Amino acid sequence: MAEELVLETCDLQCERNGREHRTAEMGSQQLVVRRGQPFTITMTFAGRGYEEGVDKLAFDVETGPCPIETSGTRSHFTLTDCPEEGTWSAVLQQQDGAVLCVSLCSPSNARVGHYRLTLEASTEYQGSSFHLGEFVLLFNACPTPWCPIPDSVYLREEDERREYVLSQQGFIYMGSHDYITSTPWNFGQFEDEILSICLNMLDINPKFLRDQNLDCSRRNDPVYIGRVVSAMVNCNDEDHGVLLGRWDNHYEDGMSPMAWIGSVDILKRWKNLGCQPVKYGQCWVFAAVACTVMRCLGIPSRVVTNYNSAHDTNGNLVIDRYLSEAGIEDRRSRDMIWNFHCWVECWMTRPDLAPGYDGWQALDPTPQEKSEGVYCCGPAPVKAIKEGDLQVQYDIPFVFAEVNADVVYWIVQSDGKQRKSTHSSVVGKKISTKSVGRDSREDITHTYKYPEGSEEEREVFSKAEHEKSSLGEQDEGLHMRIRVSEGANKGSDFDVFAVISNDTDIERKCRLRLCARTASYNGEVGPQCGSKDLLNLTLQPHEGQSVPLRILYEQYGPNLTQDNMIKVVALLTEYESGDSVVAIRDVYIKNPDIKIRILGEPMQERKLVAEITLVNPLSEPLHNCMFVVEGAGLTEGQRIEELENPVEPQAEAKFRMEFVPHQAGLRKLMVDFESDKLTGVKGYRNVIIAPLPK
Repeated sequence: MAEELVLETCDLQCERNGREHRTAEMGSQQLVVRRGQPFTITMTFAGRGYEEGVDKLAFDVETGPCPIETSGTRSHFTLTDCPEEGTWSAVLQQQDGAVLCVSLCSPSNARVGHYRLTLEASTEYQGSSFHLGEFVLLFNACPTPWCPIPDSVYLREEDERREYVLSQQGFIYMGSHDYITSTPWNFGQFEDEILSICLNMLDINPKFLRDQNLDCSRRNDPVYIGRVVSAMVNCNDEDHGVLLGRWDNHYEDGMSPMAWIGSVDILKRWKNLGCQPVKYGQCWVFAAVACTVMRCLGIPSRVVTNYNSAHDTNGNLVIDRYLSEAGIEDRRSRDMIWNFHCWVECWMTRPDLAPGYDGWQALDPTPQEKSEGVYCCGPAPVKAIKEGDLQVQYDIPFVFAEVNADVVYWIVQSDGKQRKSTHSSVVGKKISTKSVGRDSREDITHTYKYPEGSEEEREVFSKAEHEKSSLGEQDEGLHMRIRVSEGANKGSDFDVFAVISNDTDIERKCRLRLCARTASYNGEVGPQCGSKDLLNLTLQPHEGQSVPLRILYEQYGPNLTQDNMIKVVALLTEYESGDSVVAIRDVYIKNPDIKIRILGEPMQERKLVAEITLVNPLSEPLHNCMFVVEGAGLTEGQRIEELENPVEPQAEAKFRMEFVPHQAGLRKLMVDFESDKLTGVKGYRNVIIAPLPK
């Protein structure tokens, strides 16, 4: 009778498998692998080695608190000569005496999450069970030639996989559609603790708490995971979500949304708070945190920004705005036009839908409207949004309106009557995301909508059961736009101009009212910071005029929000016909630049110094000045430098910081500056870290 086979040690080969599965940056202390791709373990037996024909080896993998084979959360499989398709498999790679090297492989539709791995070794009359260890299984965007069916998040291009799964830094686009700004962001999905925080997020979501078996059995589906993450990034359902949203410019008991520069600090705070909401988020923060979680789990993701984004509360695809005759907005509707709005796109197949909807899916964790009773949105196939297929799951009508709704301006007269105005604003402009492999913007508007006025666009609106008759006829004779002078910098005075033209053969006598107010990016306006009322403006035939309005820092400075926006409204009314033309422009007030110098030779495990400076552009001193610095693979978390003294007008705020980069390759050092009168100032510097010499 053969002696019992006894396991002495098992090496999960975390480092080698991490390299091959592109999870090495998640640390070498735990095994993290991607589904559908083999990983190698080495088992050493005591006494004698494995004997084929005498010993039977089988493996068990289990995930979740109640693993069941029929739910796909448990699998039992034996050691074989070649892998089986569509199931867990174990193949003998090589044997050296008592040392056995085995290749394990999951199917491409395995449930993602935390697994326990067990060996069952038996001879003819006896058997033993050995705990081999634990590992985490992630989605896999890479091709797996040995797996005939690719993962549902498979992405064909290698440079896209690097950008949308592996890149830990990026940009979020903000500002306005005619002055787009980029904010650097540290997604940091491979930083310490982030994977365990993301898995914990899945384990405390309400669907898991309601039915653990059902929730874990559905974790093979990126559509399901996307809806869970979309709901859990906000806390509006009292579900222990990550972020509390706030839009009123009062953030004293938390962090201003504009002050964040990365997701890592937010997710760690959430964990350290015992999964209580972190204060405070706005759309780009919600989107960026969701992007981190999805990339961490292995789902290709990117943050996108939609300019002039409509929030259609009643689902009629029309945004009604009301202006007084002085050009001041009258809030009679919950409908809003956000200066910009950010959400996430995730790449996945949609086997739950008819063919044609695979690819990028919009996923919006910002709490706006409920979906199936919960504050989440998507995944909505971008192709369905473009084609106006409103019946497709999930939440297509809401996202369709964000990029396509009509805007109608009504002039409310002193007698209460309303007059429709012509207005050239178009919802859904310059939809933007970071380019693949470059620090530049990619315009993806064409993926969401056909060109304005094209035949295809009209067909889509017809399909969406919406006639685009609501805008009324454009006055062919009078045209107006708003132009901004150079030098719209924080602390400076500058001019805006109403540029008017009369394209008819007759003289037009008009009244022009200009009104400037501080504003937030979600369309809310604050106090007035400039106005002009010209009662008798005469426009000769085919004449143009440019009427200036001076905007003074002393008037806009005290009321400027963290968004650095001023909304300028121009209302031109012709006396004879009573017709009005509206022009609106959101002016972005530029922050000063942060300069970052790197001193020393950038090499892995070698000390570097960053010299960081900012010049105070205001005519008053800055108090409570603070720099916040972080960079994945560079700084080991966040570094905060509080300056002891105020920074006088035109003086430099400056400090030096030592750090030791632990990861080679292209990295971004990101900086945020905060003070009492200058907030949310961002800067970054690319640093190429040379690997340690071999």
